[in-house]
Amino acid sequence: MTETNDRKINEKPRNAGLFRRLFAIFYDTFLLTAILFIITAIAMALNHGQAIEAGSRFHFIYMLLILGACYLYFSWLWINGGQTLGMKTWRIKIISSCEQPVNWKTTAIRFAVAMISWGAGTLGFLWALFDKKNRCWHDLISKTELLDLRE
Repeated sequence: MTETNDRKINEKPRNAGLFRRLFAIFYDTFLLTAILFIITAIAMALNHGQAIEAGSRFHFIYMLLILGACYLYFSWLWINGGQTLGMKTWRIKIISSCEQPVNWKTTAIRFAVAMISWGAGTLGFLWALFDKKNRCWHDLISKTELLDLRE
């Protein structure tokens, strides 16, 4: 083996940076939007073709369906392979930083804190610019990391 191959074997993968994360999120947003269109079409059909407005008696259920679909999209893919389709495209992968497999509890914490990170004016995401391992709030609290899989 050459010296560079030995170095690659002994090197721990680096953590994904903020911009790779954001590009993966952007990509996943398109895919998730298609799923949400289908849910909305079904909900509107069940509501006699009418939009489900904020005052509607179905609004709360509809919002839970939307939130649940988003959670299931990310969580299912994080648990089963560690990558959403956007993450595969941008070659990043989620792992547990405490040597445990990523599970439903971990993904629930990660998803909830990621929403708080967005809601706080993206401060939770911008935290990655200051963290030595490029971790966001949801990484820190859920004890996960995003690895950059590029060679």
